[in-house]
Amino acid sequence: MTGNWEQAQAVPGAFRAVLTPHRSLSPTGFLVLMAALAGISFVTGMVFWLAGAWPVMGFFGLDVALVYCAFRLNYRSGRLYETVELTPAQFTWTRVHPSGRREQFDCNPYWARVNLREWPDGRTDLRIVSQGKELAFARFLTDDERRDFASALQGALHDARGGTRI
Repeated sequence: MTGNWEQAQAVPGAFRAVLTPHRSLSPTGFLVLMAALAGISFVTGMVFWLAGAWPVMGFFGLDVALVYCAFRLNYRSGRLYETVELTPAQFTWTRVHPSGRREQFDCNPYWARVNLREWPDGRTDLRIVSQGKELAFARFLTDDERRDFASALQGALHDARGGTRI
């Protein structure tokens, strides 16, 4: 595993990678964070309740509910993934959205070219170009991960085409 992409090579000349977005908080960490936030909000809300400002208790509950919803939406978007499969006969890119909708791009690896654009400030953009069609992908990877993946994919395309011929 390099960054947020995983490579598998079952057949010589074949390349398969699964690209996934990074989520820094594990499910256990999420439960601990929500329990701590709920506990702190409850205790603070009780202080306001006892002081006579009982409506404030509802706002503390609303804050916890909004944080919970934001994290759930974040984890849902983290179910997005992309696969890149390369054989000497076919290059296939597939994106699977959290809803289950699939997008696919197929081309001949002999016509495919990896285009990694780098800006002066270090940002990158990774694309596959083939016969006038261009596909941007791996947008959720960091810039360094995109550079690493572009290098690995260029090497795999070179190998799929049969390597250097003299």
